[in-house]
Amino acid sequence: MAEWHIGVIGGSGLYEPGDLQDAQEIQVNSAFGEPSGPIATGRIGGVKFSFIARHGAGHRLSPSDVNYRANVDALKRCGVTDLMAVSAIGSLREDIAPGEFVVVDQIIDRTLVRERSFFDKGIVAHVPLADPVCPRLSKMAGKACGKAGTRVHQGGTYVAIEGPQFSTRAESLMYREWGGDVIGMTAMPEARLAREAELPYVLIGMVTDYDCWRDKGDVDVAAILKVMAGNADKARSMLTHFGAGLPKQRKASPIDTILDTAIITPKDNWDPLASSKLDAITRRLWK
Repeated sequence: MAEWHIGVIGGSGLYEPGDLQDAQEIQVNSAFGEPSGPIATGRIGGVKFSFIARHGAGHRLSPSDVNYRANVDALKRCGVTDLMAVSAIGSLREDIAPGEFVVVDQIIDRTLVRERSFFDKGIVAHVPLADPVCPRLSKMAGKACGKAGTRVHQGGTYVAIEGPQFSTRAESLMYREWGGDVIGMTAMPEARLAREAELPYVLIGMVTDYDCWRDKGDVDVAAILKVMAGNADKARSMLTHFGAGLPKQRKASPIDTILDTAIITPKDNWDPLASSKLDAITRRLWK
């Protein structure tokens, strides 16, 4: 049993967490480069939260320019036990409408140029990723979304594209044929890195639009921004309800120790430089 400490990565439209008590803003250095910005830490309903804006202050980072490794590493250094991502998404299904939320349970990775792993040369690890999100967190997040007054879809497949451009109509139709339910640009490699960092991960998608499959029009950024404003208020309310709904004590998750069977390189053969970069990710293994 342990205390919860929820790390939150806020996406487009959610640049601050709302009512954070005893809040302080801290700069956290990462061995993997510069995070998107400072981390705001405090409590919501008595539960410790640490928040980072994925795209930085003023939304200055495009999806491909976000340093996902540094963001996850920085939150791990803050001592978070679990990771919640809140992201703007497009809908690939008629019954998933703008203004609604989706608690994602599967991801198709179509990103191309991003750093996908903490484990570079010198230490090899292969984490299992069949189910990239945590079912325990997802269930609690779904309940919190409902209490925040939004229609929520429990489960859905997220297609992660590179961007920053939106999809062509042919791509959008293809993703529907693949079984995609929603589309976005940031779930990967974020979910991969959370698993390597032994952090259970949950993804709440805030639907802003129907992707271009639906009609002869195109994705309209102005319309998206209008929907995003209302979604952000619901997301902050969701965080409040999520904190209030957590059990008093956190039971262990299998993901907490996933590296025990994922690292192939014997500890005696770990490259010193790679090991020093992974000090936060692998600290538990040195105890």
